[in-house]
Amino acid sequence: MNVKPLRIVIVDDHPLFRHGVRTLFLTAPELEVVGEAGNGEEAIALAQSLRPDVMLMDIRMPGLSGIEMTRRITVMDPAIRILILTMFEDDSSVFTAMRSGAKGYVLKDADKDELLRAIHAVGNGEAIFSPGIASRMIEYFAVTRPAAREEAFPELSSREREVLYLMTEGASNADISSKLDISGKTVANYITNILNKLQVSDRQEAMRMARDSRRE
Repeated sequence: MNVKPLRIVIVDDHPLFRHGVRTLFLTAPELEVVGEAGNGEEAIALAQSLRPDVMLMDIRMPGLSGIEMTRRITVMDPAIRILILTMFEDDSSVFTAMRSGAKGYVLKDADKDELLRAIHAVGNGEAIFSPGIASRMIEYFAVTRPAAREEAFPELSSREREVLYLMTEGASNADISSKLDISGKTVANYITNILNKLQVSDRQEAMRMARDSRRE
């Protein structure tokens, strides 16, 4: 019985990297690269038109970030599974990607066998991480207080979460400054940290993530 190959779209802003991944897949007949995207807008368009099984997604992209693309694509079509393939292994990137709907997280220095295993796992609906990342996640949840395990945005400090939730309630920077008794510059710094850690481009995206987390 012939099994249909997994249909793959590669999303990365480096053409040479996309070419290398495509070339690697030539030795894997069970995978079929059906498209490539070099920026967020292209990736969204390909997701809509091709409806691939798996999208390999870098995090740092021109235009929409890989995090925001993941969020939009999984809302648009949950059947499209996102595997993050990136060089960033910090906890902030990992937690934010998984919260946005990614099913796996693999580093670009992974060998061929690891990458192929990850693609097949994600294509079959499983969650998978590079070994080093999986170990850190296990350690994080093992040492975190039970109440904190369910706390949204573990990558943010308690004060940053406080600022974020005030933002979702419509508080301006001046309101936050007054309520928390901190300077306007400090508020601005907190907001910059929040956007960087959540891998979003503006406060509206951050506020949407915070509101979505409250519904879960």
